[in-house]
Amino acid sequence: MSKVQITLGDIAARLGGELINGRGDILISNVAALKEAGHGEISFLAHRRYLKDLDNTTASAVVIPKDIPFDRLPAIKVENPYFAFSQLLHIFHDIPYVARGVDKSVIIGNNTQLGQDISIYPYVYIGNHAIIGNNVTIYPFTFIGDHSIIGNNSVIYSNVTVREKCSIGDRVIIHSGAVIGSDGFGYVTHNGTHHKIPQAGSVIIEDDVEIGANTTIDRGTIGDTIIKKGTKIDNLIQVAHNVSIGENCLFAAQVGIAGSSKIGNYVIIAGQAGVVDHVNIGNNVIITAQSAATKDIKDGETISGMPAMPHRGWLKSMAIFDSLPEMRKKLSDLSVRIDEIEGLIKSSTDKDTL
Repeated sequence: MSKVQITLGDIAARLGGELINGRGDILISNVAALKEAGHGEISFLAHRRYLKDLDNTTASAVVIPKDIPFDRLPAIKVENPYFAFSQLLHIFHDIPYVARGVDKSVIIGNNTQLGQDISIYPYVYIGNHAIIGNNVTIYPFTFIGDHSIIGNNSVIYSNVTVREKCSIGDRVIIHSGAVIGSDGFGYVTHNGTHHKIPQAGSVIIEDDVEIGANTTIDRGTIGDTIIKKGTKIDNLIQVAHNVSIGENCLFAAQVGIAGSSKIGNYVIIAGQAGVVDHVNIGNNVIITAQSAATKDIKDGETISGMPAMPHRGWLKSMAIFDSLPEMRKKLSDLSVRIDEIEGLIKSSTDKDTL
């Protein structure tokens, strides 16, 4: 449990909410789910389906939507309880940043610039002419290549590789095992042999991006692979060379983005979905799980299937697909009936002929 104790009034102020049914001097020491919360803890209601849990919770206080009537416990009313929950986790569980400095085992190249108040853990390698910003944390066994840039307040977890000439913005989080700037998958076949195409570009990751564990982002062939600000990328995702991903996108695990495709802003791609090379995806598009975008998608569309089609059409197709065994049986029965009728007609015709 968190050792932090904060008054309910202070929490309401920090959440920008309205305190009802209670005193502002009640002390809160942790945040917990409705079913698990107890004395001294605060919980939250994110959806009406959990109203029963709200009625039964033993929390000392709750965070609820503004349109929910409730008077059993002290409560803070907010516009978005789930966002408020995320802020509560920051309040009670964030560890204050303390700069550790640079461990003596760290290898630092020539003409490298190190910012103020940094924490660089053991066995990190930082190449020549690299730039490390202020308040940066780099965990053990990480490689930062020559001429790469790590922006202010970024966190690079263990075993990350940031290859040469890559640029990482401010407040970026890169989780363990990710590889930024790996070679794109580029080959030309000549006389029966696959010859590697040099990958001379780089990767640019803008501010407030998060990259999941074991995700790979390839450098451009002769240009840049770009991840724009605010985008969040899950674990085990492949972003190929010369891809451009817009602002504030959300990609779930095992998504694959093929080379030179362009993704707009606020695009959501669900797990195991893919985008074919050189395809343009508009703004505010949703690609559902295990779908394949094989052609350009206009702004605001939701697509499903392989190859992908508009989501409503896909739902209708799936309904028909589920009915295929029954339809096949009916067709078989009809075929038998038609054969019987044709036999009767032929028999009748033969009699008339005679």
